[in-house]
Amino acid sequence: MSRTRHDPFAVEIILDGLYAAAREMFVTLGRTAKSPIIYEVLDYACGIYSPDGKLIAQDNGVTGFLGTLYFSVREVREKHGSDLRPGDLFVSNDPWTGGGSHLSDVNLVYPIFHGPRLLGFGVNKAHWTEIGGRDPGSWSATTTEVYQEGLQFPCIHLYREGRIDEALVDLIRENVRTPDDTLGDMYAQAASLRVGGKRMVELAEKFGDDVVLEAMELHVERGREAARRAMERLPRGVLKAHDLIENNALGEPIPVSLTLTVTDDAFTVDVTGNPPPSAGSINGTAIGVAAQARTVFKIVSDPHAPVNEGDFLPVRVVAPEGTIFTAPRPAAVSVHWEYKSILADMIFRLLAPHIPDRLVAGHQLSTCSSIVAGKGEDGEWWLLVEPQLGGWGAAIDADGQQGQHPVGNGETYNVPVEVLETRYPIRVERYGLHTEEAAGAGRQRGGLGVVKTYRILNPEGASLTATFGRHHRPPWGTEGGEDGSPNRVEIVPKGAQKPSFVGSTLSRHPLAEGDLIRFITATGGGWGDPLERDPERVADDVADGYITREVAESSYGVIVQADGGVDLEATRHLRARRSERGTT
Repeated sequence: MSRTRHDPFAVEIILDGLYAAAREMFVTLGRTAKSPIIYEVLDYACGIYSPDGKLIAQDNGVTGFLGTLYFSVREVREKHGSDLRPGDLFVSNDPWTGGGSHLSDVNLVYPIFHGPRLLGFGVNKAHWTEIGGRDPGSWSATTTEVYQEGLQFPCIHLYREGRIDEALVDLIRENVRTPDDTLGDMYAQAASLRVGGKRMVELAEKFGDDVVLEAMELHVERGREAARRAMERLPRGVLKAHDLIENNALGEPIPVSLTLTVTDDAFTVDVTGNPPPSAGSINGTAIGVAAQARTVFKIVSDPHAPVNEGDFLPVRVVAPEGTIFTAPRPAAVSVHWEYKSILADMIFRLLAPHIPDRLVAGHQLSTCSSIVAGKGEDGEWWLLVEPQLGGWGAAIDADGQQGQHPVGNGETYNVPVEVLETRYPIRVERYGLHTEEAAGAGRQRGGLGVVKTYRILNPEGASLTATFGRHHRPPWGTEGGEDGSPNRVEIVPKGAQKPSFVGSTLSRHPLAEGDLIRFITATGGGWGDPLERDPERVADDVADGYITREVAESSYGVIVQADGGVDLEATRHLRARRSERGTT
């Protein structure tokens, strides 16, 4: 295809229009959804794909969805490609074929036609707060089969030629605990896709089908060229990492490994040789591994450029079935973020010393997800499903970010206190930075996590389900930086002073009115030798309440006086003694 066949200015206008369409889809879904997990947290993503299934434009809340939408489009093309019709709209959430996550993340795929011609696909994936299954909120750390985790949609029609399948809607309504919210979110997804389709048709009417399709292909080729350039900056060789998958509610953390091979033209993620699937719900699928490999490659290669299918040209995945990362059906997979987080973190740890301008030290990593659920006096369910914020690791030239979502959640938010207390029988008694434990010390300091406490006000009580990874291993420091502190959950019964539970994983843990939940998230790892940190910056950290004077002395070798000033002479002597001990 000639690159000069059409006006290059028209091509750029079309591409801008496609990205604007993806953004409008995203905004539409957020503004019309019924559940806070969507309209406040932004636990969803929207994309536009070419007729042959290549990613053209995407707008994300959840970074972890960056690599997954491709597989949902591929699933529709493989199963229904010979019989796609205007007005069709498909629903799927199969973790093994097109979902790549868990059943609660539901894909809708919309073939977009201009007249009889297929222009492409609109697709979105959103977290449904309730999709049925054994437990309220649907996901759990203790499920043992996918059948316990909710409804499965095997890439079927939700709309056929513009007419909704009312029988399917009835089936959903009768199998979820909060049908109004669940169906409201589903209709919002469908509305979002129609908006994207309308914008694509407008571009085709203005410029012609052929020009729009050529613009898509040119865009993908640019992505391929950018990926080739990005490969030049990555280290060559075979690198191997080891870690633990935590939140194994049915046993101890599971040792896992990953081999990363980088050549001139390939970025290969290999999960061969890992332990067999867990009896619990922390298992993965090959689609999930492939999706995470795509996401991580975009992060380490060219994170600021708009994403398209060409960006993933070098990505290869070796994922034989039968490991904890590639569990066969019907394994439980609902706590999918833990295995994906570990995959990403192992790659980051391998590459951080080689591309320090792009990666940071270890961060809270886990999505730290929680479900607080209960029934009101009317017998109706209420469900607060949300991720928690935490601390990021330091960069080579900056302290770590504080109170942010982990890499898997990306551009998402917490549920605001005002919304939370209005919608649910909960009072937030504390929400602030986690200063009780020092962040990872270093020339650049790790970022602080948060402490968030919920008092249960529901007379009928409630239950808590939570999975907080990075509980057994704290976020790692690098280049001499110290580790941070881990994530944990505490439960303090009404009237008690001490917690009755301290840990990381709970499923349907009963709570009484007046009980207190305390979420404590990790502080990030440090970067570089703490003794090289500017003493005045250490004193500023003390003044800001980020560290204590005792930590300033023990970790940084800085003597901060009662008035907040630095005793420079004492600090020089203390650091000199520490340096001598470190070199002998």
